[in-house]
Amino acid sequence: MGLLAALISGLLFGVGLMVSGMANPAKVLGFLDLAGRWDPSLAFVMVGAIAVGSIAFLFAKRRKKSLLGLPMQIPASTNVTMRLVLGSAVFGVGWGLAGFCPG
Repeated sequence: MGLLAALISGLLFGVGLMVSGMANPAKVLGFLDLAGRWDPSLAFVMVGAIAVGSIAFLFAKRRKKSLLGLPMQIPASTNVTMRLVLGSAVFGVGWGLAGFCPG
């Protein structure tokens, strides 16, 4: 059951990326081009994803087990480390150079 849920979740995520335009390198690069012809449409996609994810995390924090009966594994650390900052920077640079959403 867990593998089927993972497959369905992955497919839904991929379709969401395609529908939102995040799989289109020109659209992604237009969003990242703040000094040129900036395309803010992907910002709305990100804000929507953050809102949905925040609501899901609020509910998940109150649960001991997932809907599939597995233990909840929510990160406990909120520390911002140099490793996190550097990893985020590498992620952003790679995203900007390639123009593909890494999702």
